[in-house]
Amino acid sequence: MDAILEAAYCRNFIDRLPQGLDTLMTEGGASLSSGERQLLSIARALAHGPDLIIFDEATSYVDSETEMKIQNALGNLMKNRTSVIIAHRLSTARTADRIVVMFDGKIIETGDHESLMGGKGFYYRLHQFQG
Repeated sequence: MDAILEAAYCRNFIDRLPQGLDTLMTEGGASLSSGERQLLSIARALAHGPDLIIFDEATSYVDSETEMKIQNALGNLMKNRTSVIIAHRLSTARTADRIVVMFDGKIIETGDHESLMGGKGFYYRLHQFQG
């Protein structure tokens, strides 16, 4: 259990809960921040060990520090499994083996970060805008 909490970057906030791991959560985890809920979701996924992971906007509504923790935890979760990450923040997609860029419901570019940046297309312009 400790290895999962460390890999999911949950150890610090779990230790601050009144009863640690034995703390009862309110419905939907309302007593946790959105970032803590995301990290807890990653811990639960690590505990179950699925072959496929799908995350939709994993870093939305979080501050920069929490975003880094989530990205690191996602990196741990994605090791040796197929992962689909849906993201508007390009920092989330940056390390993917393959990035699929969609616009108006159509695929307009595919590649890894380096090739998409080198192509200076839509992804490149988005990256410049978000940079």
